[in-house]
Amino acid sequence: MNELKKAIIPIAGLGTRMLPATKAIPKEMLPIAGKPIIQYVVEEAVEAGFKEIVFITHSSKTSVENHFDTSFELEAELEKRVKRSLLDEIKAISNLKVVIHSIRQGKALGLGHAILCAKSILNSNEPFAIILPDMLIDGPNKINNLSKMRKEYDLTGKSSILLGKAKKKDIKKYGIAKVNKNKLNHETDIVIKIIEKPSLKNAPSNLFAVGRYVFSYDLIEFLSKTKFDKSGEIQLTDAIESFLKKNQVNAHYLKGNFYDCGDKIGNLIANIEYSKKDPILKKAILNHLK
Repeated sequence: MNELKKAIIPIAGLGTRMLPATKAIPKEMLPIAGKPIIQYVVEEAVEAGFKEIVFITHSSKTSVENHFDTSFELEAELEKRVKRSLLDEIKAISNLKVVIHSIRQGKALGLGHAILCAKSILNSNEPFAIILPDMLIDGPNKINNLSKMRKEYDLTGKSSILLGKAKKKDIKKYGIAKVNKNKLNHETDIVIKIIEKPSLKNAPSNLFAVGRYVFSYDLIEFLSKTKFDKSGEIQLTDAIESFLKKNQVNAHYLKGNFYDCGDKIGNLIANIEYSKKDPILKKAILNHLK
């Protein structure tokens, strides 16, 4: 069985939900408590044990790639000003122990198409993770949900999807899953269906995909065969639905909180919650909230 070491992060989207802020700035570079969203996501993947990051990107997203490069001029200036702690923080970004690849998605043909763009960088039968950068996950007691998913795959070879519980009003926003319950072991329920953005009436449950997936290479073959939808896009959920008919996919249940940072309200809430935990910002934000 091939080692699970690559995580695909699609960042080619235009971030229309966050306009006008994203007119000139990639949504992934918007700050949460002073740190870009994408940095949290990459750090999560590195902490989970992934060795390679594959950005599926767009011509307007060069600042995301640049963020993880060494900035010699900035580092020299911080050194000159004797700003040691800030210099260390900046150096840590480019010193993350991970290899970063970038692949352009030439046309905006959907999330499924974006993942399919990574086919050229995956070895034959190589498994991979998918991380949607809109979703920030704050695990309790530093629990890394993605790490658990990676370790399970390395042990069992089973694909998995991270699921959380959505409020009724939010069901229409996400991919909603149906699972077969395993009464003996709650951690190994099986995903048997997934529907993209269903109405409340048609939703099979309140369990939604939180933007963390682990799949065997077979998903690429299903994506290759997935037809364009009415909007002219290849949907990841459609490919997963076909994949489920022939492959076991385990359900992992979210430990901790999630924040939809591609949404203005979700982004604001994330900024508040992460600021409340930041050693520098904590006191000021709590005083203001009072």
